[in-house]
Amino acid sequence: MKTLAATSLWRDRRFRTFWSAQGVSEFGDRITELALPLIAVTMLDASPSQVGFLTAAVWLPNLASLFIGTWIDHRRDKRPLMIAADLIRTVVLLTLPVAYWSGFLALGHLYAIAILAGTAHVSFNMANASFFVRLVDREQYLEANSKLSATRSISFMGGPAVAGLLVQWLTAPIAIVVDALTFAFSAVQLSRLKIQPGPAEESAEPILRRAAAGMRYVLKHPYISRSLGCATTVNFFNLMSMALLVLFASRILGLSAGMIGLAFGIGASGGLLGAVSASPLSRRFGAGPVIAFGAVVFPCSIAIAALADGPTWVKALALAVAEFVGAFAVMCFDVPLNSLQAAVTHDHMRSRVAGAFSSINYGIRPLGAVVGGFLGTWIGVRETLLVSAAGGLLAVLWLVGSPIIRTRELTGLEPPEL
Repeated sequence: MKTLAATSLWRDRRFRTFWSAQGVSEFGDRITELALPLIAVTMLDASPSQVGFLTAAVWLPNLASLFIGTWIDHRRDKRPLMIAADLIRTVVLLTLPVAYWSGFLALGHLYAIAILAGTAHVSFNMANASFFVRLVDREQYLEANSKLSATRSISFMGGPAVAGLLVQWLTAPIAIVVDALTFAFSAVQLSRLKIQPGPAEESAEPILRRAAAGMRYVLKHPYISRSLGCATTVNFFNLMSMALLVLFASRILGLSAGMIGLAFGIGASGGLLGAVSASPLSRRFGAGPVIAFGAVVFPCSIAIAALADGPTWVKALALAVAEFVGAFAVMCFDVPLNSLQAAVTHDHMRSRVAGAFSSINYGIRPLGAVVGGFLGTWIGVRETLLVSAAGGLLAVLWLVGSPIIRTRELTGLEPPEL
């Protein structure tokens, strides 16, 4: 059984090891998130719709999350699967600089990298849903999620700025080598962890039947079903703007790669503030109201950037402020929501629930990205960002009348009888 210290997770060596693996790979992710669209926009002259397709390709594997999670639930030890996912991402990303040096770089290669790396990412997350609850105790869910989210926010602060400089100094394809190495580091750190595996789901039922059971569980769950509707709405409209944001900043606002990265990095400090504030805010105002706050503020924050005009420094500042507000709000949304879901999910269903949730929640993202790309071509990029901001406000309607909005504390919550 787990013997984690009751005072702080920083005193637990296993959590520190896991945190270091996650933290380093998060920094690497920020490089690829900036480098891939910049390669498409600046080196391959991609159109708004093509950039939308590239963003869609990143999220497309989430449509298979339910089946991946169902398969993973049948595996007792999730750690080897997480290590394999990291190594696959390392190899896949390294093919990009090889293609660049060989003179074969093309949009089709970017799409393939996005899909393959995205599939490995989904597999990692599905395994991590079960691994996480073996790593920390129930009363530490909020603390653990807060610490991991804070680290992710720090990566959004420093990562884009470093990524922008690396792209300018080394070119985008070579900068991606750094991201590949971060996944190799994560794999090494995970291999050092010795966590007692949880019980595997024992069932002779076919994978399709078990997957269907996981989806029914999610759709009938009084907490998870409403959070799914809310998060899916947020993600659809957010991806409409996210797919075009780098293009908007580069072509419409006229910002350089370094300035874009710096604006993203400065703005991401809001995520760090949100990550460390989400837990005390949830204790002060209740987890449900904090989740509702995030659901409103996060999607509409992009309007600040969309309305930017004037001198270059004003445009860069508006982009940074939009990122700051959005990053703060999304942490207020994610940290208590993830902790609540961990508290109300039955142990033997965790990977399937994560898979079913991601199949819809993240599976909608490719559609949002494609719609954003087409709208950007049809009505204009700036106008599409404003549509994204307005539509995202609909997400909070899923919380009205739900048990989520009435939830004050997570202690005492148990998985409901279904």
